[in-house]
Amino acid sequence: MGFNEIMEISKPRIVVLLVITAVTSMYAASKLVDGAAELDYWAYLHIIVAGALASAGSSALNHYYDKDIDPKMTRTSKRPIPSGRMSASHVLIYGLVVSCISVLYGFFTLNPVSAFFIALGIFSYVIIYTVWLKRLNTSNIVIGGIAGSAAAWAGWSAATGSMDLLGFLVGFLVFVWTPSHFWCLAMKIKDEYAQANVPMLPVVIGMQKTSKYILVNTIILLPYSLVLYAFGMGLVYTAIAAVSGGLMLAYHYKLTKTPTSEFAWKAYKVTAPYLTIIFVAVALDAAFHFRI
Repeated sequence: MGFNEIMEISKPRIVVLLVITAVTSMYAASKLVDGAAELDYWAYLHIIVAGALASAGSSALNHYYDKDIDPKMTRTSKRPIPSGRMSASHVLIYGLVVSCISVLYGFFTLNPVSAFFIALGIFSYVIIYTVWLKRLNTSNIVIGGIAGSAAAWAGWSAATGSMDLLGFLVGFLVFVWTPSHFWCLAMKIKDEYAQANVPMLPVVIGMQKTSKYILVNTIILLPYSLVLYAFGMGLVYTAIAAVSGGLMLAYHYKLTKTPTSEFAWKAYKVTAPYLTIIFVAVALDAAFHFRI
């Protein structure tokens, strides 16, 4: 079990994305919520450690559970378990231990509410998405989006010790964004999912209809992101949300005209940075908070 293999089963890109989501939410809550404590560097270090461990642990459990379908897909066939570089039992133990440590670490260094959301994120990704829905239902990735929202909620509650409406709505952005993002990827690798018998949306209803679902989802995402102004976000956030959401909308409209795997990949690359941009916007907005 080498360092490279451990990195691979931990899915570092997802770790970075979820940690950015958690840290920016934590910072925003500390500035926007009345009575929130001033945060020191230790608080940020704790959310980074807890978030990274939670993401790494749940990703490893995803690798373990998908070990039977990974060899059937080109994209996943070279992962550590199917390629024989790691034993399935080692991946399982690593995933369980790291996931448990993340919740305990969050409980003792942050607060019980934050630890609850860390646990919710692990549970929704591993049990609800990977084990229950992924192979059963086309709604798999929609409901799986709660895992990403939980990272933002863990960050927000780490600063406040509770959850308020604005914090919930900011975190829910991840849930609303996830289908547009993941269905683009599913269009790109539709044939692989079909090979592995995974009922992703394009496999079940085809490329053209999926592209329309993506467009509808983005039509919901854009106004949802802007409505947050009414609940306390400011002009900096709103301007960035309008521009980045508008760009996604344009690409997803084009996707309905060209519902090919090639264009879906382009749309995916536009959709992917949205989450980082929007959460950095949340933090910038908290730092430079202007409202009319």
